[in-house]
Amino acid sequence: MADAYFSFFTLFIIIPLALIAFLYFILRPRTVRIPIKNRHVFITGGSSGIGLALAHRAAAEGARVSILARSQKKLDEARNAVKLATGIEVAVFAADVRDYDAVKRAVEEAGPIDVLILNHGVFTALELENMELSEVKFTMDVNVIGCFNMIKALLPAMKTRKDPLPASIAFVSSQAGQVGIYGYVAYSASKFALRGLAEALQQEVIADNIHVSLIFPPDTDTPGFVEENKRKPEVTKIIAASSGAMKADEVAQKAIDGIKSGSFFIPCNLEGLALSIATAGLSPQRSLLMAFVEVVAAGILRIAALCFQWSWYDSIEKWHIQRKSSPQSS
Repeated sequence: MADAYFSFFTLFIIIPLALIAFLYFILRPRTVRIPIKNRHVFITGGSSGIGLALAHRAAAEGARVSILARSQKKLDEARNAVKLATGIEVAVFAADVRDYDAVKRAVEEAGPIDVLILNHGVFTALELENMELSEVKFTMDVNVIGCFNMIKALLPAMKTRKDPLPASIAFVSSQAGQVGIYGYVAYSASKFALRGLAEALQQEVIADNIHVSLIFPPDTDTPGFVEENKRKPEVTKIIAASSGAMKADEVAQKAIDGIKSGSFFIPCNLEGLALSIATAGLSPQRSLLMAFVEVVAAGILRIAALCFQWSWYDSIEKWHIQRKSSPQSS
């Protein structure tokens, strides 16, 4: 009886406590809190969808907000909407993130930035065979090169800011930046690229008290999402149906909360949390609790991931069989 008690005590008490102590010692970067109130939050793609919801949320929390997008008309509409809802006047800048000179002018005019949220992005859901290479290049230029342009433009001023409080650079990625999905070849490639950029950038700027985050929204109910669905392959719709869509303001709330806590990975729902744990890999982790969960749950979530892959490939196989056997295909 004593041996059984000792084994139970060792397995469920001593080993977990020892693991927690070890993780506390090795976790880097350390936990940080990033204030939003009375600080300058600059949001790209801020004229609609998640970006506009982020602007509303940041303004409501007392931030000085600037938004950047291509359309001056949409920017003006967004500014009016935020002013009506929060009473806060946001600054707007019309520029294409692919144009470094235009971005640099906007950043210089906006003044020192404490929190940069890189929310801009384009999406085309098509099989590679049916995509034009120009569409692939456009996706990569906006989603990836646009982020490089923004960061390159503002980093010198962010590094030399007088504000002693921590700063933040947050990328709005996607759950398609955690796992590749049928029909998302260009989009997933661009969003996966953001993880490599974020991980390397965090190492470069940590000494300047700048903290990097990756936000992973699922399908989100936005005007862009409606347009996406018009061209989305049938198989993609079948696979995506397993994950529910969120409201833009829900994603914005999760994103702002995650940025304030300095989280590197910011999932937006339960499925996103599981994906973040399953794909943690060599990413930094500030939370002792999440580090413990990642270590303990890694094997179980790998089994779950393989089950998802089985389901997806089964759907793809059935769809192709059905298409080949239909009268229209003959």
